[in-house]
Amino acid sequence: MTLQHIILLAVIQGITEFLPISSSGHLILTPALTGAADQGLLVDVAVHVGTLAAVLIYFWRDVFAMIGGFFFLLSGRINAGARLALHIILATIPVVAVGFYFKVSGIEEQLRSVELIAWTTLVFGIVLWIADKIGMTINRLEHMRWGGAVFIGLAQVLALIPGTSRSGITMTAARLMGYERADAAQFSMLLSIPVILGAGILAGIDLQQSGDMALTMDVLLAAGLSFITALIAIAMLMSWLKRSTFTPFAIYRILMGGGLLVWIYGYGGGPIPLFG
Repeated sequence: MTLQHIILLAVIQGITEFLPISSSGHLILTPALTGAADQGLLVDVAVHVGTLAAVLIYFWRDVFAMIGGFFFLLSGRINAGARLALHIILATIPVVAVGFYFKVSGIEEQLRSVELIAWTTLVFGIVLWIADKIGMTINRLEHMRWGGAVFIGLAQVLALIPGTSRSGITMTAARLMGYERADAAQFSMLLSIPVILGAGILAGIDLQQSGDMALTMDVLLAAGLSFITALIAIAMLMSWLKRSTFTPFAIYRILMGGGLLVWIYGYGGGPIPLFG
């Protein structure tokens, strides 16, 4: 891998992991569009660790509140932190169950299609725009109930289809239930913690089995860049959603999905050789 390839992948992962535009879709598209080689498991693990560190640091108050909430649960009491942690756990169960089935059955690899990404990017971009327009802004995170957490968790299962966007579909579900935009994004990002952690552990297991565990400067660079870009992306998104809407992200998805369909059906979908 060349230095510019590593930088590109780390920046793409960092920016797109928490924006509602699909990180998996962009990472699959990168070699398809450029003709670059697959980045490998070690880089995958590194960029996931970087983005996980970013969300843990940005939402450290919520993270500590959830950890402290477990001590309340042990004493038979529930406070705000414990309730948030239980909602995160409840919303994570569906994607873990279905994701495990996808992995062991081989369905996961069959879904890595540029054509599928084009359609899911377009369709779920329209769904995000509609949900953001019709969804009221009357609920905050403290108003969430068990049913709401389950609904968002079931929506998250759709993110197993590349191009859907985990953050995008969970924010869409939250907006449909009337959650304020910043709160929808906050819950979505907190919900990413067990998902990214789980994906990182699975990738780490595959990496350990492959025997390629050499920690290089390339890997450290990928982790560091994904951390920095993810932290910036989170801060900018939260600031934006406090005063504006999801419309720019929906428009980006619609244009990207439409452009990919033109590229696929009109020009044959050949790679753009950026990396030789």
